[in-house]
Amino acid sequence: EHIATMVLNEIPHLVVLALLGSSALAWAQGDLASPGGLVGLAVAACAIVGLLLLQARAPRSVPAMDDALEPGLGDEWRLQIAPDLADGLETRIHWIRALLFPFRRRRRDVEHVRNLSYGDHGRYTRADLYRHRSRPVGSPVLVHLHGGAFRSGRKDHESLPLLYHFASRGWLVVSANYRIGRRVSYPEPLVDLKRLLAWIREHGPGYGAAPALVVVVGDSAGAHLAMTAALTPGDPDLQPGFETADTSVSAVVGLYGYFGRSDGADPSSSPAGHLHPNVPPVMLVHGDHDTSVPVAWTRSFARQLAATSTGPVVYAELPGAQHTFDLLNSVRAGVVADRVEAFTAWVRTRARATDPGAATSEEAGRR
Repeated sequence: EHIATMVLNEIPHLVVLALLGSSALAWAQGDLASPGGLVGLAVAACAIVGLLLLQARAPRSVPAMDDALEPGLGDEWRLQIAPDLADGLETRIHWIRALLFPFRRRRRDVEHVRNLSYGDHGRYTRADLYRHRSRPVGSPVLVHLHGGAFRSGRKDHESLPLLYHFASRGWLVVSANYRIGRRVSYPEPLVDLKRLLAWIREHGPGYGAAPALVVVVGDSAGAHLAMTAALTPGDPDLQPGFETADTSVSAVVGLYGYFGRSDGADPSSSPAGHLHPNVPPVMLVHGDHDTSVPVAWTRSFARQLAATSTGPVVYAELPGAQHTFDLLNSVRAGVVADRVEAFTAWVRTRARATDPGAATSEEAGRR
């Protein structure tokens, strides 16, 4: 029921069409002539008005995201993006795709490679790759971690519109499982993410990656792992057996994230327990109607992070958005995917300015 509410929040127009269709059918059959039929019609009308209000809130994600990016990245941040990376960045709403094809999350120009093993824990340490069918080389890497409260979830369920969007734009996208369940204890899932990062740096070039630039995106509990990994690069205590591997990341994106303790007694099991000034760029996006992870929790963590970090912190609250707002190809999912790409383009531009080798690697890949 909870998941159904989240889904309906993103596709209210389809429910409106269903209610209109059923009401028209009832009218044609003469069922609206009775008092019960009139009451049913009144209820349907009220529901339609409420659903239309839900739909009207979705476009407000545009100013919410744009208003968050400017204070986070600076005035005229878009003008700072390298021209080749700015080319193709979207700012409009993809109405046709969202209204007519919300369930079409995949793209024909993207190849999906399934179940590559990156660790020793069976299906829990397997990853899927998404890349453009032209198989580009020298690609930046986007790593994705699913949610599920460390108890459930899988790599090919959430954020598919975002994953396919980035793969279509030339990124190598890696979406991974990690150890979950009641027998799993922290920091085992975090160790899995770090092992995945080490695996990408070792094996990613064979799939077209230029792993000098790695952005980690996490949903819900996955955002917890992504943020903690960004705060603990190269920590030998979290890298058993691969202590010297490079597990740093270039940026982190948390979508409807949980940033509290995963072990109630251990403050180090929260990202807040690892805060320090040298944090890579961060983008946090949360719905202000999230009933799974209250927005106040993420708002508080964003303030702590911004007060500690010397790097940019972008925090956006989406009006009317629930948890898992990017499960379908909705208006919000499209807006968020476009702005996350713009954020990563800014990160890539800055990486080129500070590390000329990053630009050389990408340019060599395109040649």
